Amino acid sequence: MSDPHDELCAPNQEDDELTLPRASINKIIKELVPSIRVANESRELILNCCTEFIHLISSEANEVCNQRNKKTINAEHVLEALDRLGFKDYKQEAEAVLNDCKQVAAKRRRQSTRLENLGIPEEELLRQQQELFARAREEQAAAEQQQWYSVQTATLQNAELCQKQMSQDEDDSDEY
Repeated sequence: MSDPHDELCAPNQEDDELTLPRASINKIIKELVPSIRVANESRELILNCCTEFIHLISSEANEVCNQRNKKTINAEHVLEALDRLGFKDYKQEAEAVLNDCKQVAAKRRRQSTRLENLGIPEEELLRQQQELFARAREEQAAAEQQQWYSVQTATLQNAELCQKQMSQDEDDSDEY
């Protein structure tokens, strides 16, 4: 039979990738109990308990999601998983955190609308955009005209060279 200490404190290599970052756990511990020293063994135990709790809730939320024929686990599935697993005490706090997250996300969306933050009316922005497009079209037309002129000049020079060469060839053939 294996030692319980090994099971709780030392995750095997395969599961090590599925744990929370130790720095995050250490920060949480320090914030919650700043005046108490926590042994490394206890930190590992807390880390493994947190990881197992997340795995348990995620698995149950996935089960709820599958029962409802959904492909994406959403917050309601997680809240129902808390109920099913007997963590009803956490549900109210989880709902409060969910509402806070929704408010922060909505605030970010409102702040990130670059159009509104410019302070320039939409009509003015549209006029500026049209000016930029017109300027770009003019520059493109000028570049195309310059290219056409270069091609024509090269063609004329080639034609002149060919004509000179042909007249020299005729002069050379007349000498024979």
